[in-house]
Amino acid sequence: MAAQSMRGIMTPVNDIRKKVYAEVAKLSYNYEEGSLSEMEQIPYRIIPGEVSKYRDSVFLERAIVKERMRLAMGLPLRDTSEHAPVSTGADECVKPEKYYQPPLINIIKFACNACPDNEVQITEGCQGCLAHPCQEVCPRKAISFKHGRSKIDQSRCIKCGKCINVCPYEAIIRLKRPCAEACGMKAISSDELGRAEINQDNCVSCGQCMANCPFGAISDKAQIFQTIQAIRSDVPVYAAVAPAVAGQFGDKLTPEKIRVAFKELGFEDAIEVAIGADLCTIEEGEMFLKEVPSELPFMATSCCPAWSAMAKRVFPDEAKCISMALTPMVLTGRLIKKRHPGCKVAFIGPCSAKKLEASRRSIRSDIDFVLTYEEVMGMFEAKNVEFEKLEEFDAMHGASADGRGFAVSGGVAQAVANYIKENHPEVGEIPMHVAENLEECRKMMMLAKRGQYDGYLLEGMACPGGCIAGVGTVQPLAKSVAAVNLHKKVSTNQHSHQSDYQDELKELEEDLFDSHKN
Repeated sequence: MAAQSMRGIMTPVNDIRKKVYAEVAKLSYNYEEGSLSEMEQIPYRIIPGEVSKYRDSVFLERAIVKERMRLAMGLPLRDTSEHAPVSTGADECVKPEKYYQPPLINIIKFACNACPDNEVQITEGCQGCLAHPCQEVCPRKAISFKHGRSKIDQSRCIKCGKCINVCPYEAIIRLKRPCAEACGMKAISSDELGRAEINQDNCVSCGQCMANCPFGAISDKAQIFQTIQAIRSDVPVYAAVAPAVAGQFGDKLTPEKIRVAFKELGFEDAIEVAIGADLCTIEEGEMFLKEVPSELPFMATSCCPAWSAMAKRVFPDEAKCISMALTPMVLTGRLIKKRHPGCKVAFIGPCSAKKLEASRRSIRSDIDFVLTYEEVMGMFEAKNVEFEKLEEFDAMHGASADGRGFAVSGGVAQAVANYIKENHPEVGEIPMHVAENLEECRKMMMLAKRGQYDGYLLEGMACPGGCIAGVGTVQPLAKSVAAVNLHKKVSTNQHSHQSDYQDELKELEEDLFDSHKN
């Protein structure tokens, strides 16, 4: 599938993103009043010299880096029709409580290639054959022959694809805009200049457009600067690390070193969100037993915010069937703040949609910052953390194998099914269905609406492969699956109901309705 074609491949786009995150992190770690003027020099360090490396102009490359810097600091893009220094408004970033201004996902317009969107084209593979079946099957007579080769009149072409199917040389292709093709919400169209444009009313911030843009023209906003400012304050900041972390920072950062590594960045400690996943499993298991099928025809998991937002928006009549359980991120944040009053919590995960979830008023008291693994990698680079030199402290905090399995597609539903099997064996096997990517999730909900999944537990994941394929991940999918499975094997407990934290679940569920009504 196109949505995974570039994941885990280190490209110039990844390289620039990493450098921008590292420079923003350095700027924040070394911040002193008035030092934000340093922002003007950063593009020259990332894009040195006089000769462009990636685009037609070195000046264009630096201009794009400047906008990437602003987004990485949570700032809005500048109006390109007006002059403004790159540091405009940057003073707001010094405040640790500063939230990014919507929208979360942004297109840097002058970085966009204005890619053809659903256009049928003849390639160099055309041999100008005598049979010319492409011309014969075209219903609009849009294909002619010039200089021994076929040619398509785009004003007549209706994109039916018949010519594609009959070409004996497979020399005819359909070009689709990668970002639009990856968007399961069909939220991307073209502006008056042919550049990509996001309908923010439809966008659920899954970030798949960003992961699939080969020109690096799409980026989300980050809280790197604000998180580091909070770390430098007198308030302790805890890192709540999502289960997909296994292997994300390379082989040298083992699970036994994760807590030490995050302390090197200035965090008070790192707590694994798989603990919250265990509590979420218990909650969803009990909800399923209570509500399906007596009150609801089926129940769908809620931990993926992009999937949940899509389902509730597109299928409002079935919104009540989406689990009301608090997500692992929120449960872990509440647990940390209950145990450490007055602290701040930064969720570290694979997902841009978690930034949107944490920005809700009802959740801001639980999660103060959200960073992706890719953004944190920039922080490690800024602090020159050498993983191989770190001492092994201990493993994480005793989450179960099922809780850690939330990172992989199917893991959430399986954890809930295991909980029910272990604690309510009289119920029997729970029927389940799992969907990856929003297009497949939409199909699943359409079938559920028609009654095909009555009595089922449904799992939806916006990213193909699950959280380990989120837009903020670093490693290839197969490698991440292996790392998560290895981390599951060393878990103290196998199933979520064995969690040492379940006695606190009821306290963490306070104001449950208020937490989700927004």
